[in-house]
Amino acid sequence: MNSRDSVFSSEDDNSLYFTYSGESNVLEVRDLNYQVNLAAQIPWYEKLAELKMPWEWNTGPDAHMPAIQNLNFKVSSGQMLAVIGSSGCGKTSLLDIITCKDKGGKIKTGKILINGKLSTQQLVKKCVAHVRQDDRLLPNLTVREETLLFVAKLRLPRPFQEVQREKRVEDVIAELRLRQCANTRVGNEYVRGVSGGERRRVSIGVQLLWNPGILILDEPTSGLDSFTAHNLVITLSRLARGNRLVLLSIHQPRSDIFQLFDLVILLSSGATVYSGTACDMVQYFTTVGYPCPRYCNPADFYVDLASIDRRSREQEMVCLEKTRSLTALFWEKVKDSDDFLWKAREGDKMPTASNEHGTLTASETAINMDSQSMDQLPGRFRQFSILLRRQVSNDFRDLAMLLIHGFEALLMSLLIGFLYYGHGGSALSIQDTTALLFMIGALTPFAVVLDVIAKCHSERAMLYHELEDGMYSVTPYFFAKILGELPEHCAFVVMYGVPIYWLANLSPQADCFLLNFVLVWLVVYCSRAMALWIAALLPTLQLSSFFGNAFFNSFYLTGGFIISLENLWAVPRGISEISFLRWGFEGLMQVQFRPLTYNMTVGNFTFQIPGTRVLEGMDLNAEPLYVCYLILLGISAGFIFLYFLSLKFIKQKSSQDW
Repeated sequence: MNSRDSVFSSEDDNSLYFTYSGESNVLEVRDLNYQVNLAAQIPWYEKLAELKMPWEWNTGPDAHMPAIQNLNFKVSSGQMLAVIGSSGCGKTSLLDIITCKDKGGKIKTGKILINGKLSTQQLVKKCVAHVRQDDRLLPNLTVREETLLFVAKLRLPRPFQEVQREKRVEDVIAELRLRQCANTRVGNEYVRGVSGGERRRVSIGVQLLWNPGILILDEPTSGLDSFTAHNLVITLSRLARGNRLVLLSIHQPRSDIFQLFDLVILLSSGATVYSGTACDMVQYFTTVGYPCPRYCNPADFYVDLASIDRRSREQEMVCLEKTRSLTALFWEKVKDSDDFLWKAREGDKMPTASNEHGTLTASETAINMDSQSMDQLPGRFRQFSILLRRQVSNDFRDLAMLLIHGFEALLMSLLIGFLYYGHGGSALSIQDTTALLFMIGALTPFAVVLDVIAKCHSERAMLYHELEDGMYSVTPYFFAKILGELPEHCAFVVMYGVPIYWLANLSPQADCFLLNFVLVWLVVYCSRAMALWIAALLPTLQLSSFFGNAFFNSFYLTGGFIISLENLWAVPRGISEISFLRWGFEGLMQVQFRPLTYNMTVGNFTFQIPGTRVLEGMDLNAEPLYVCYLILLGISAGFIFLYFLSLKFIKQKSSQDW
């Protein structure tokens, strides 16, 4: 019995092997040479900050650097292949190339084959699941009901019945040992939830739900303690035994993790130093003059052997020369083999899932369906309904954030309201009323802009990965996002707009109150829609916050209170035409001033000034009241449309390289 089998010999007999029932898969990489464009790795906004022009972005002798050199390997279902090596050796680049997610690089020569066919995005989406290094999950949803079950409803095809979806979720939970935390929130660095190892297994479960034949993982043990990492790799080995092809990158595994691997590729600066069975790695390096010291972890020793010491130019050249000789020596030994694996003895065979499992159990047969049915994913309306439930559930589970936003709105309302509360039953003066109405429409919307931008950027990476994986399309997400946030928006405006109105002793008529409330609702929603668009348009939180601030201040200064509209010159006058703060202010002024007449005393004379005269003097009476509502609706619709276009045509990565 080998070391890998001994790990599982002590497991309970009734453990479920979530077996892949489709055809066996073969992944081949032949003569792969890949270059990274170093200039393309620098985001465009950093280049602009360096005062570089676009024609200077991709120039320079060191603009391109080889990341992978002459790489060859072949791995089949039932095997787990680990790509090891020091940081920067090309592990992540290799996984990105295989999953067709490489950016800023170019394949010079070579090809990648899946089951004998050239790898394409369409082929990858059908049979390859990619678990990335960082977990992208909504923190306020529970593991079973609101994370895995939501994904099952989105990813499993329409022929699946609800009972089958729930059965698939329960089987994944059982296989990944998540029963003890199935009803716990996922959590993140700010929200208390499951542990790091459990969160990583949830990320694997999200991909495992649609029963892929090939599972690719980028640094799955990163950030985990050694015990948790060991248990996680045991789980991955179990999945490989279930007739899956498992390919993972790992930095420097401990010895008992290393023993779980079937195949190992050791990379150094993108070149292959060793490719073969894990159990024969020590024997190979012993034959070429580098025996592993006793009581030393082979992975540690040989990763150090293949690492480049860059502390000085001399040491770097010595290390490069050593790795070149090791690469050339390995290539001489495997260049005539069909799978490019070094074998210690003739006739060695890799363990396969068929030798360990035999036939499927009844429960496994029930959850595995015809692979062609996987193309029949839920329609857009079904996606919308699922995403809407997920959006509302995640938002309303974040009780702390809801309370903070609600308290923020209420506090601002009370501060402004009590400032004007001392007038008692007497009406406010023209100057005080004008200042109050402008503050109502301008202060709190600015806080909304920053809050929405921060929230959207926290979700960008998850949205990007889910769209890339084909879990849903942009349109259902767009409508779920817009409608799912309406309850929070309405509650926010109620807590802000109602107290301030009555505390400040504004017009007590019911129609004036309702007209005022709708205007505040529209102005705040315009600021929310603008923030959504800017957050989806720009790549970083800092850029979005800067331009959100710039847009809002432009609308603020041209709102008709800081300077009269009739005194604006051409450019700011044009900005004022699309300023939702200007149209909100104009509408609020018309609601409060039209029905009133003000008494103004100058010396011994008292004049009666109709409210319409005040509006005319400030150039806020050019359009009827209903036009203000229509324009605000049009501005919010315009920002929402721009938000949709940004989602549709701009990749929602957390940082953009193009």
